[in-house]
Amino acid sequence: MLRLYTHPDCLRHDPGPGHAEQPARLRAVLQALDHDRFAALDRIEAPRATRAQLLRVHDAEHVDRLFAIAPAAATLRLDEDTVMSPGSLDAALHAAGAVVAAVDYAMSGDDRRAFCPVRPPGHHATGEQAMGFCLFNNVAAAAAHALEVHHLKRVVIADFDVHHGNGTQAIFEREPRVLFLSSHQSPLYPGTGSEDERGVGNIVNGTLSPGAGSAEFRELWDGQLLPRMHAFKPQLILVSAGFDAHRADPLADIRLGQEDYAWITGRLLALARAHANGRLVSTLEGGYDLGALAASAAAHVDELMK
Repeated sequence: MLRLYTHPDCLRHDPGPGHAEQPARLRAVLQALDHDRFAALDRIEAPRATRAQLLRVHDAEHVDRLFAIAPAAATLRLDEDTVMSPGSLDAALHAAGAVVAAVDYAMSGDDRRAFCPVRPPGHHATGEQAMGFCLFNNVAAAAAHALEVHHLKRVVIADFDVHHGNGTQAIFEREPRVLFLSSHQSPLYPGTGSEDERGVGNIVNGTLSPGAGSAEFRELWDGQLLPRMHAFKPQLILVSAGFDAHRADPLADIRLGQEDYAWITGRLLALARAHANGRLVSTLEGGYDLGALAASAAAHVDELMK
């Protein structure tokens, strides 16, 4: 059974006109999933993450600062890319809470999967700071929850966003119970994710050159990343599902199509069934062409429902 966790407050995060990470992104995904073929989705309203859940991966200073500076009106720019609006804090709390709740669901039985179409995204947020459109690190909070509450010893985070998940890597690079694997364009923001960054043997970065397409993406996953996942034998798979490596995306130069997202989703689901009793939780990261994002997310969910 596939559950969908989201919350209307995730639409209230509004960085302002012209910003790439706009509410229309989530609307496009939800509209794509408002179709007869997705009628069987179990749709759940996401809770807010608790302070304790956030503090597993973020410094108290970071959490307290975002609460303290959350604007009551207008917008507040945290850096060149990252903006808070009056609705941003609640949106970010529901985004992190969605993925944590989805882990609880996945761990409650066999072959349980979830997709969390939420925003703001999370994988650039480090333990100490918001950056790259991200306030809290949603997938990291979920992984830490799986370790502490469900006592797992092997959790995989698979990140196929076109940008390196620097925040997720930084949070877990000394945590051997978490294997973080990322495919991403290089060079590209945030400038991290070289293949010699290995943590304590639990970080696997695969880089794609500008202009790479389906063949290079599939070869990277089949040849390097998926074999490492198989060897790790994860008890739970978490996915940072960014769809900005699509050929139509304006922020990068990789040339994937929605069929490639269906392919990698199928691979990850097969691996979850082989090692993790089918337990997989996916959360939305990037994707900035609305049509490509909607089609890619729909292809992803189609595979997760199989």
